Amino acid sequence: MIQRTSVIVGRTTALFVSQPRTIVTAPTKKWNLTVLSKSQSQSQHRFLSSTTIAGIRTFATQTTTTQTTTTPTIEQQAEANYSTEHFDLLVIGAGPGGIASGRRACTYGAKVAIIEKARLGGCCINYGSVPKIVMWNAASIAETLHDMKHYGFSGYESDAISFDWNYVKVVRDGYIERLNKIYEKDMTNSGMKKILGTATFTGPREITLDDPLNGGSSNKKRFTADHILIATGGYPEVPDGEGVEEHSITSDQFFELEDLPYKAVVVGGGYIAVELTGILQALGTDTSLVLRKDRALRDFDTILSETLDEEMQRQGISLYRNTNGVKKIELMSDGLRKVTLKNGEVIDEVDVVVIASGRRPNIQALDLEVAGIETDERGFIATNDVSETSVSGVYAVGDVCGNVELTPMAITAGRRLADRLFGPVEWKDAKVSYENVPTVVFSHPPVGAIGLTEVDAKEKYGEDNVRVYRTKFANLYYGPWQVESDDKPKSAMKLVCAGEEELVVGLHVIGIGANELLQGFGVAMKMGATKADFDSCVAVHPSSSEEFVTMFPWGLSPQKSGAKHSPLNGNAPREPTIKKVLK
Repeated sequence: MIQRTSVIVGRTTALFVSQPRTIVTAPTKKWNLTVLSKSQSQSQHRFLSSTTIAGIRTFATQTTTTQTTTTPTIEQQAEANYSTEHFDLLVIGAGPGGIASGRRACTYGAKVAIIEKARLGGCCINYGSVPKIVMWNAASIAETLHDMKHYGFSGYESDAISFDWNYVKVVRDGYIERLNKIYEKDMTNSGMKKILGTATFTGPREITLDDPLNGGSSNKKRFTADHILIATGGYPEVPDGEGVEEHSITSDQFFELEDLPYKAVVVGGGYIAVELTGILQALGTDTSLVLRKDRALRDFDTILSETLDEEMQRQGISLYRNTNGVKKIELMSDGLRKVTLKNGEVIDEVDVVVIASGRRPNIQALDLEVAGIETDERGFIATNDVSETSVSGVYAVGDVCGNVELTPMAITAGRRLADRLFGPVEWKDAKVSYENVPTVVFSHPPVGAIGLTEVDAKEKYGEDNVRVYRTKFANLYYGPWQVESDDKPKSAMKLVCAGEEELVVGLHVIGIGANELLQGFGVAMKMGATKADFDSCVAVHPSSSEEFVTMFPWGLSPQKSGAKHSPLNGNAPREPTIKKVLK
């Protein structure tokens, strides 16, 4: 029986002190709260904790006695328990983006500290990309074992082959712990100071947090900085519904499962839901995917979402379409779950329900409004193209901004921010581009995309100004299989080109190796490659990637290059600029 562990982020008790717009928060414990009267507090209520304000022995409700000596005010006694330290850069959140920015700033001589309340590495390392790819690799091996009969290997149906989920979990968790230590070592070697705790804004460029290693809530620390970077990431969102939160686990908690479930339901249509569904199904779980609309990955090009839909059905995944989500989850007497969807469909005898329907910015504990930091209509921190928030000197990168929620994007944005703030003058305008960012969905088979979909390109440039090249085929891996052609898994590719020069503005692929072939084409698109540039590159044969440089009709596009040094018409490659060597 799977039990759900809920983690509450940001539940705090407030302590108001005398400074304007200054609020200090501490984790809720057993508090003794007393509200002072208007005359006692001089027109301001102050909520006090006996465990927070050390040295206070009497409360306002007790009878006071006349003293000949001057008694420190409540504010003075509270202030005495603070220590303040100033930094050039203070980073909140030790995920890949925050750490990358802080380490880069250190290379320029900046005094940097990073605040983190949990394990180093953020979502990516602990319950995101890294543990996911370990499980994806395991699932890929399972698929290869299933396919081995097509290449003359036998034994798959025997008891000689088995899978131990718990073993993979143990070695995977050990690997992640090693990565945590590597992050800490790198931070130490860079000169960054690590601060353990939960940060709260008490002013535009002022942070306060408990010091859990030195007295807890009775010893608070205050930090100020010339620049503060928010890189706190996101957390899984659980939709409303009877029993949904109580009887499900989130995509983060998926990696806490000790055993492979017999039957699972995954809720969501985005890349996380698709990835977890593929992993479970490949490893032997009877898996259902609950979609709110008609198909998964609806924001991707149709050639990807439709081909993936076909492949998931071929693999035996049960797809529940147009459900509008989960209505309720019931825990039955046998310990299994009954899932009722909003369209009336019911899924019985479910071991595990995984909610992967979206993520929210992790900002609850920050008290952004105290600092005047604005959020957008979706609840993410609002930033401009150089990662600045609405408050001068405060920045945000990564998932907390909701703009291209990918680990490499956060790392790139964080480093460029540090270059601009602390680097030499040539970096004073440094920033990143959020366009033509390669992204991969580790589904089965994997999906890759760069740039605009066909629909988006036609909307942006006009249908008459867009030309599309596409192909769909069975990978050579499936060539020897003694099955009908229609039963072989398919790869699909599409180039979306715009303008007279046929500039490549979108590239989309699904199939074996899509995750590895995408990066190089990303470089080409960032450099402004045209269809003619693609055609000018001789194919690697036999491979899937060659399809992108041989798409029909090959070699007949307008002979216009996007390169600074044209590779067309057999031109020799560009030579590097060599500094004259002094003898």
